[in-house]
Parts: sequence; structure tokens; C-alpha cells
Amino acid sequence: MRLTVPCLFGLESLVSDEMKRLHLNDVRAENGRIHCEGNMLDIARLNLNLRCGARVLMELGSFPAPDFEALFQGVLALPWEDYIPRDGEFPVKGYSLTSALHSVPACQAIVKKAAAKRLGGVYGCETLPETGSRYQIQFAIIKDTASLYLDTSGEGLYKRGYRAKNMGAPLRETLAAALVTLSRYRGRDPFCDPFCGSGTIPIEAALIAKNRAPGLDRSFAAQRWRNMDSGLWLEAAEEAQDREFHGTYDIWGGDIDPAAVELARHNAEVAGVEDCVRFEPADAGKFRRDSQYGQLVTNPPYGERLLEKQEAEALYRSFGQAHRTLPPKWRTVVLSSHTEFERCFGRPADKKRKLYNGMLKCDAFLYGR
Repeated sequence: MRLTVPCLFGLESLVSDEMKRLHLNDVRAENGRIHCEGNMLDIARLNLNLRCGARVLMELGSFPAPDFEALFQGVLALPWEDYIPRDGEFPVKGYSLTSALHSVPACQAIVKKAAAKRLGGVYGCETLPETGSRYQIQFAIIKDTASLYLDTSGEGLYKRGYRAKNMGAPLRETLAAALVTLSRYRGRDPFCDPFCGSGTIPIEAALIAKNRAPGLDRSFAAQRWRNMDSGLWLEAAEEAQDREFHGTYDIWGGDIDPAAVELARHNAEVAGVEDCVRFEPADAGKFRRDSQYGQLVTNPPYGERLLEKQEAEALYRSFGQAHRTLPPKWRTVVLSSHTEFERCFGRPADKKRKLYNGMLKCDAFLYGR
């Protein structure tokens, strides 16, 4: 079968690399989506192991959809009964880009009607009960071509299960893992986040250092599907656990807010990495480290309003001064949407990568080789 993993724009190459390391076949990346060939076991493996992907979709078909009739007939022709049982709940959501069918609610209604007609005909009932497990239908209509999927993940893969609430603006776990990956951290060097907030970046660094699959402590929609053997999830989980590392790691998170530090410690405990992450109250403007090598990955406040922007700029200046005391072989990744970050920080980035934090356009500023 064909599987598709959507992701934040800018993370395609990272997600593609993850899928190749899982030995998926025919991995192909395009804007915001990575495709591969796989089977039911691969659905479990992807959901459990992906750090940077948004969710795992099973593609049921793709066809031209220049008008509503073509969309209806294309959906009607797909074998929904192979996946959705008589009592299955099948809500519909999706999007349309640069296509004649631009009304998403209208497209949702057509897809739902066509799928219901197919299932009703097979199961011999006019009204389907939809009282059972959820089989979320997703559609994407791009340049008048419709692709139809079933969502195997349920809640987005960024929901690892260790973060009950956030301090301020949340950084999704998938993006935090991507920033750690961009720093090339593998668990050997010291790792620091001087603006740690609720601890997401250091916790994701710990999961990467331990090579722990991020989805082991949560459930997925396809686990409740009748046509998916529960033994496949156990097989994928055992395979993931066999690949875990056990070592000593130097991972540190600091924040000026003691309440954030307490929350970060709690989240690390829930994530099962409290033994390899240290959190403490600290001022980023006084950050110092003597080790010759290390990774610093952080997501400082951006400042969305005028007064906050000025405060953020002052923060970047003091942090930039502290950063200049680090030995030259440290690698640093800073995520910010602030257009004046480099000027305030006092140094242009060696590399920049455009990313999105939710709907907010940001840059990852990379320092060090």
C-alpha cells in the first residue's frame, strides 16, 4: 500500500531520512508530504518511531476531480468496505489548493455522501450507525487531482503524551525534535537549552540520545481498527525497544521562571527521561559552558507585540553576549520569527532554514560547522 506522512514545511528532508532509516521502500518527498510503500506493520512502525512527521496516512486512491461529479464518482469507486466496518465512524476533513473545487465544506459533503453510498450498498442499509471505532477520512485536492486517505494516527504525532500543559506559546514536539536533529546531536556531547520553558527541546534531545521511540506511551487510531492485527503493534514496539540505548548523558535546560522549571521536571518524569535531563532556574544572559564541544538548541521568546519585541531584542543582545563566550566548536540552533534576531544577537547565522511554528513563519538560525 502507499503511505503518506505530512509534515511542517521545511522538515521534508528530515522526515524522509527518518523513513529511510526505518527501511521503508520508495521514499519520495514533495512539499509538506513524504510518500513511501509499506504494509500494515509499517503503519505501526511509522507511528511509533517518527519524531518529525505530523501523522501517518494510508492512501486509498488518487484521481482527477475537476468538478463535483468527478469527485463523487472517484470516491464512490474506492473500496471503503475493505477498511471501514458496518458500524465504523467515518468523519471527513481535508483541503483544496489551486483547484476548481475550492469550497472545502462542499467537498467534505460530497466525499461523505459518496463513501456512505458505497458502504450502505455493501452493508445493505440506508443509514449507517457510525457507533464503532473512528476511521478518519482525509482528502487533498491539489491542482484538480484528489487523493483520499485514512488517518492511522488519530491525534497528531506531536502529542507524545508527556506534556499536560505549556508555559506560554507551545513548541510542538515534532518541531523540537527537528531542531535537535538539525544540531546533529547524537547523545555524546553536552546539550543545552537556556530558554527551556516546559522542557520540550531537552526532553526530545533525551529521547534522541536514548534512541527511544517517541510514540511508545500513547495510542493510535489504527490500533482500534478491525482489519489491523494488534500483534503488529506489539511487534513494532518490541523492535523499537530493542534499539534503545542506555548511557549517561549531559542534557541541561534552564529558564528564568522557576514555575517553568518545575513543569519541565514533571514532563521529563512523565516522559521517562528524568534520569538524563537536568533542569534549573537560570538567566540565559549569564549562560556559560567550558566544554570544548556541545550543542545549544533553543526557542527564545519572539515578541509579537511592540513592547514585547523590544524586550525580546534586549534578551537577544544579552544572550548573544553570553553565547560569544562559548568555545568555537559548539553548534547552535535558535528558532525565532523576529526579523531583527541576527542584528540583536550580534552575529549573522552560518546557515538559515525557513520553518513554521504552527502558522508562524520562523527561521532556524544555525551557528557552527
